Amino acid sequence: MPVIQLWAGVDAGKTHHHCVVIDTDGKRLLSRRVANDESELLDLIADVLALGDQVLWAVDLADGGAALLIGLLSNHGQELLYIPGRTVHRAAGAYRGEGKTDAKDAAIIADQARMRRDLTPLRSGDELTLELKLLTARRKDLSADRNRAISRLREQLLGIFPALERALDVNNTGPLVLLTGYQTPAALRRLGRSRLETWLRNRKVRGARALADAAVTAAEQQHTALPAEKLVADLVKTLAREVMALNEKIAETDKLIEGRFREHPQAEVITSLPGIGPLLGAELLAVTRGDTEFFATPDRLAGFAGLAPTPRDSGRISGNLHRPRRYHRGLNRVFYTSALISIQCCPESRRFYDRKRAEGKRHTQAVLALARRRVNVLWALLRDGRRYQPTPPSTAAA
Repeated sequence: MPVIQLWAGVDAGKTHHHCVVIDTDGKRLLSRRVANDESELLDLIADVLALGDQVLWAVDLADGGAALLIGLLSNHGQELLYIPGRTVHRAAGAYRGEGKTDAKDAAIIADQARMRRDLTPLRSGDELTLELKLLTARRKDLSADRNRAISRLREQLLGIFPALERALDVNNTGPLVLLTGYQTPAALRRLGRSRLETWLRNRKVRGARALADAAVTAAEQQHTALPAEKLVADLVKTLAREVMALNEKIAETDKLIEGRFREHPQAEVITSLPGIGPLLGAELLAVTRGDTEFFATPDRLAGFAGLAPTPRDSGRISGNLHRPRRYHRGLNRVFYTSALISIQCCPESRRFYDRKRAEGKRHTQAVLALARRRVNVLWALLRDGRRYQPTPPSTAAA
């Protein structure tokens, strides 16, 4: 008997999902709204599997509300594809009707899975890479909070003491410590250089003398007290403490990330490539899991990272290459940032970069070219399970 092939599209949500199942002709065999609950999802999976011999599932979320469904499908050995919401939205224009419902979106997801061959398989990650994904996402949130707090701190300080705002680099710990104690010109002038230096040294601030000189010099440039100075000074003190607390949380998260990253079997291979440390390596594993079977070729990995340009020709215009619209921004940042770092610490990378610059490429273009080359190198290292060596091993030695 012929094998019955089906496609199940799921429009995922926080509390409920909608599933539509179609056959090879696009005929709808099932359309059901189910709660994001284990028992209901297991019933749905059983009912869908009873309809045919082979089912290819597709979902528009890769985590979050769809995590339970993805985990259950993985436990049942089901093949699952990921269709981004943007792709579903663009495809909706080719289907009849302008209305938007969960059932229609689920049907579109199923039909796209039936027709397309360029969709990304979605798999439930192992516990270690899932932890790295959560920790790196947490660090990203903390860094964003820190940047916002620093921006607010600068804005408030600029409103009452612009000379001090110019003199201090609040990305460093010393200036933040200073701002937890003194925020106004009058207070700094009363304290003076010597006592301010002692105050900073007692709090283990590096470069206490230079920082005290800069702060008091700024205070001597302003003798006018601006409106709401006292309130703004309190806000500056609070924001400085907030930034310091966020710095501590980021440092703690970095230690957790490094500890979990070092446990991964591919950690030493990844960090052997110049420019990639534990943080970038953790971000890389959170996306790829170091899996060269999933990325069957380095070109596929480069395309996923947005480092393989795609043509956009039209009419007489040809050779018009651009970065693809669909790529993983985080993975692109990992390769680009590590390429930048490697230029400073790796002679081979520096020579490659200088050669591209001599060919007339701009700085960004040369770094992108280096990042693309490093994709090939890292993919080969992961495939072979060996550490990076500046000089490739000779055939005789092998």
